[in-house]
Amino acid sequence: MEYTQLGRTGLKVSRLVLGTMNFGPLTDEADSHAIMDAALDAGVNFFDTANVYGWGENKGRTEEIIGTWFARGGERRDKVVLATKVNGNMAGDGPAWPNHDKLSAVNIRRAVDASLKRLQTDHIDLYQFHHVDRNTPWDEIWQAMDVLVQQGKILYAGSSNFAGWHIAQANEAAARRSSLGLVSEQCLYNLAERRAEMEVIPAAEDYGLGVIPWSPLHGGLLGGALRKEREGGGSRSGGGRSASALADSAQRAQVQRYEDLVEKHGLAPGEVALAWLLTRPGVTGPIVGPRVREQLDSAVRAVSLDLPADLLAGLDEVFPGPGPSPEAFAW
Repeated sequence: MEYTQLGRTGLKVSRLVLGTMNFGPLTDEADSHAIMDAALDAGVNFFDTANVYGWGENKGRTEEIIGTWFARGGERRDKVVLATKVNGNMAGDGPAWPNHDKLSAVNIRRAVDASLKRLQTDHIDLYQFHHVDRNTPWDEIWQAMDVLVQQGKILYAGSSNFAGWHIAQANEAAARRSSLGLVSEQCLYNLAERRAEMEVIPAAEDYGLGVIPWSPLHGGLLGGALRKEREGGGSRSGGGRSASALADSAQRAQVQRYEDLVEKHGLAPGEVALAWLLTRPGVTGPIVGPRVREQLDSAVRAVSLDLPADLLAGLDEVFPGPGPSPEAFAW
């Protein structure tokens, strides 16, 4: 496994991030524990979750599964850089009780204590804002986060799904308070969805944030979706972003060109998609959310995959990026 610094911090994290969103809804507790053990064995030390994972009436379940895994000992907690998130409504599928979601100081305090309890730990290494909160001023947010740092409940703050100007706004506000500010941004970024290159990634680089791409296979689209469809095994690519893309004839043809290109080089599509992200400026490591052990093994192989220059050029031809902002839309 390879390691890098998380943004401008001194924190060393693996170049592959274990996403846990499937733990509970799709992967039971025993198999989830086995995947986390296998991740540690492979050198993956960066685990990502969120307080809402488990979904519906089971929100919080994923953090509980991680907590029972930590409770098994064996230095599991000590070896893991643990990231979770705050913002979402934790009241099942119904409306949130006032102040039980978003980023008010009241909810941040409540949410972090609830996450710590579920996770069976005394601190969270990276506490991430799952989304922007347009109604809470940054001075209030950073005051709440500074208190948590002083209490030892969190070490670093990160963002997720922020626009470039949100990153700038957040870190300028933090600088005025002499706070560290955001050290990472978790965003949708992959070969098929490169809009983050316009403003989010440049902002993250300029402010010293590590970029953590989520959905690196675009919901299974980049994992050999057409081949699996032909073989009758494309269950994951049958819904969400992947299904929408495959229903469009132009995008379907684009994916076919991608699979043909990768096959020409004798490589696996999913591994190429992950390896490509690792070549991108500012990227710390993509989040992979394995449902089974084999998917984790494939992701780990991608870290050591050296993509040849002609393949990289071919990927840019199949999936051209939007270009930098403002040139991408101005002239």
